[in-house]
Amino acid sequence: MCGRFSLTVDGEALCRYYRVDVGNIIFEPNSNIAPGQYIPVITGGPRREAFMMRWGLIPRWSREPAKGYRMFNARAETVDRKPAFREPFLKRRCLIPADAFYEWKKVAGRKIPFRIYLPGKRLFSLAGIWDCWVAEDGRRILSCSILTTDSNDYLKDIHDRMPVILADDDYQQTWLEERRITEVKKLLHPYPGEMMAVPYSPESGIMNPARGAFPGQE
Repeated sequence: MCGRFSLTVDGEALCRYYRVDVGNIIFEPNSNIAPGQYIPVITGGPRREAFMMRWGLIPRWSREPAKGYRMFNARAETVDRKPAFREPFLKRRCLIPADAFYEWKKVAGRKIPFRIYLPGKRLFSLAGIWDCWVAEDGRRILSCSILTTDSNDYLKDIHDRMPVILADDDYQQTWLEERRITEVKKLLHPYPGEMMAVPYSPESGIMNPARGAFPGQE
């Protein structure tokens, strides 16, 4: 799973990396992002756009938004079969900017967070899907979920799952624009461990509870 990640760059860096105008969104760099918080998301279409979305997908057919509490991750192996994820996967894929993510390992009875990043601690994308839920009063909530896959060999000792990472611009464009699902599914594999910054070490101390997290995520 992926229950925490980091995005510590500013809007100017996002604008350069994604070639998109981020002037219509407001966000603060955050090294401890949790489900339930609003995060920058890049969508495709005629041109790339940036939106703030709540992390935890609310299906458009849901009667109320609480369903999103459980849907911050979507398994790559079943995303095209689950009712909540199938249509977003086919029609509404997105890029979720990140510069690191966290997984926990049990050590001597304690869960220790490991910060996992790419060489140079550079920006990359997590593969995401999104949806738009509309309340009876017309209120709209944009929300998203991060796809996960099996961990690569470097991370299996920490956790058996990891987010789908799209670090290459061609892969990112394919994820946003490709209509042939067989081609899209080719992206849903573990990111090569040898390309990650290793060795990685536990974060010092204990991560602070994240503000705005869903119940059970603090």
